[in-house]
Amino acid sequence: MSGHPTWPAFTVPVNGGRLHIVHRNLEGGAGTDYLLHHADRDRAELLARVDGHFMGPALSWPELMAVADNGPTGCPTTNPDHRLLLLLPAFGDADVPVEAAARLATALRALTAVDDPDRLAVALLEDQGPCGPVRWRTTGKGLRINGGGHSYRNPANGFALTADRLARVTAALTF
Repeated sequence: MSGHPTWPAFTVPVNGGRLHIVHRNLEGGAGTDYLLHHADRDRAELLARVDGHFMGPALSWPELMAVADNGPTGCPTTNPDHRLLLLLPAFGDADVPVEAAARLATALRALTAVDDPDRLAVALLEDQGPCGPVRWRTTGKGLRINGGGHSYRNPANGFALTADRLARVTAALTF
C-alpha cells in the first residue's frame, strides 16, 4: 500500500551485525533497501536498492546461501527459504552453480503458489533482475568485490564503498 506510514522490514543476522530488508512504500518512491548494520557502527551501509534507480548487486551466490542458510535459532526471520527469497533481489552472480536452480525451486515450492517453480527458478537465475549477472572476485586483501556498474561493491565506481567498509561487508557475509 503506497504511502502507508509503516514500512515492512525484515532482519537477518550476519557475522557481527544484521542485514535489514526495508520495503519503502512512499508515494512515488516505493522500493526495497538492503542495509548492513554492524554492531559496532552507528550507521548502516546501503548495499543494494531495488526501485526505479536500482543499485546493486549486493550478494554473490555463495554469500546469498551463507546468509540464507546460517541464520541462528531465534532469528526474527527463521526460515532459510524465507531468507533466500527476501535476499534474492539483491543477488547477482555470473557464476551460479548447477544446484542453485534446485535450491531456489525448493524455496519457491515451499512458499509460493507458482505453477512451475523449477522453470521459474531457472528463469530467475538466468535474468537476475535489473543488474543481471556480474563477475565476483576476491582481491589480494581478501575483499569480495564485483564488476557491476551500479554496485556499491565495485571499487571502480565513484560511489563504491571504501576499502575498510568493503572489508566489513565481506566479513559480515562470510560464514
